[in-house]
Amino acid sequence: MPFPRPKKVYTEAELYEYAVGALGRRMRTVAELKRLLRHRVEADTEFGQTLVELIIRKLKDQGYLNDAKYAATFSSLRRDNDKFGRMRVVTDLKIKGVHGDVIDTAVATAFDDVSDEKQARAFLHRKRLAKPKDKKQAARIFRQLTRAGFRSKTIFTILKHWDVDEEMLTALEGESQE
Repeated sequence: MPFPRPKKVYTEAELYEYAVGALGRRMRTVAELKRLLRHRVEADTEFGQTLVELIIRKLKDQGYLNDAKYAATFSSLRRDNDKFGRMRVVTDLKIKGVHGDVIDTAVATAFDDVSDEKQARAFLHRKRLAKPKDKKQAARIFRQLTRAGFRSKTIFTILKHWDVDEEMLTALEGESQE
């Protein structure tokens, strides 16, 4: 039976180097970085909590950590590269631990001059989704657009443009309200 390895105690300098390295690999929110750092220290002790807060404050003061910049960059990248809708970007930022006011500002700025219908059509083109041939394909497209963060009004506009029958649209509308 192997013996448990003793947990390494990190100093402030080592923890700072780890945090800078983590930020060097990719941008992170304050909440994500705190989660990473808590695994390196004994987070249940007051010393561990204070050390994590000290490192976060130092990184913020140096400009390495900024949730507003992160949210703005994340929103524009998800809009341009992944062609996601506004609601998907908001959900993803909430999962990453960004504050609600910061999310609202960043998403409003990123999606200010973007047409939802054009964005949804770009998403469909990116995913190589064509006009549905039957009800099953129409439902599949509806669900994919919903997961991508588009409002049902936009989705129904696109499906009506594709001449999907009214019976199917009514069934999808009932599904979206549940």
